[in-house]
Amino acid sequence: MPWSGLRDGQAAQGMPQEEQPMRRIGIIGGSGFGEAFAQGAAETIRTEWGEAAVTRSPLGDSGEIVFVARHGAGHRVPPHLINHRANIAALHQAGVRGVLATAAVGSLQLGKKPGDYVVLDDFIDLTKGDVATWSGVGRVQHTDMGRPYDADLRAALLASAKGMPLGGAVHARGTYVCLSGPRYETRAEVRLLASWGGDVVGMTGAPEAILCRELGLPYANVAIVTNYGCGLEDNAVLSHAEVEAQMIISRVGLLQWLTRAARTLTLSMPND
Repeated sequence: MPWSGLRDGQAAQGMPQEEQPMRRIGIIGGSGFGEAFAQGAAETIRTEWGEAAVTRSPLGDSGEIVFVARHGAGHRVPPHLINHRANIAALHQAGVRGVLATAAVGSLQLGKKPGDYVVLDDFIDLTKGDVATWSGVGRVQHTDMGRPYDADLRAALLASAKGMPLGGAVHARGTYVCLSGPRYETRAEVRLLASWGGDVVGMTGAPEAILCRELGLPYANVAIVTNYGCGLEDNAVLSHAEVEAQMIISRVGLLQWLTRAARTLTLSMPND
């Protein structure tokens, strides 16, 4: 069955969107993946919630990737200051029919090792401060979050990973715990989050999933395990340099994987 993208009955009503029938998929690149599609055509999209920089890259005859670097050029925006609304609204206005994202994460379970990948299927949102929603006075919605990650996008990711030399295991499901950052977790926090059923921990993925779900925009996230959580390795000191080092190793395979999945998805989209 062709994959159609946007779901009905969500906040997308009334939000502007490009009208031309180009088959587009959005990709959000996280830590260590912010320059992945930087060779495309760059532009700034203005939205009701602010501006977002995007890069458009062709997928041959199958369509187009619209890429957003979550932390901005050069990883200059910390997790708690990311304008998630502007990023998601810009992708929607650009006409994407689904969003694939990457997230560098710490592992809460010894069975998910640095270099592994997790195609997420659930999350626990423990972020603080600004609430991720399109709702406001005069715009109120209560959205079901029983399946926050789109099943069709997840299936495309898992199918596209088969036979690829990714350098680590691909886990077909996992629960992502989202904190605000930018600090890393304490030993006690890691123990608690693991006991709650968390598999990996990060600082950005839940707001994106919530906003896309409210908007009716299918979303999936590949988490790249860059390190064990604090306390899982004795006396290990966590650093962003460690995260970046693992992402350098994983970047090429991840880029090929997401490009293959994006091509599969755009080819299955109707032209209208």
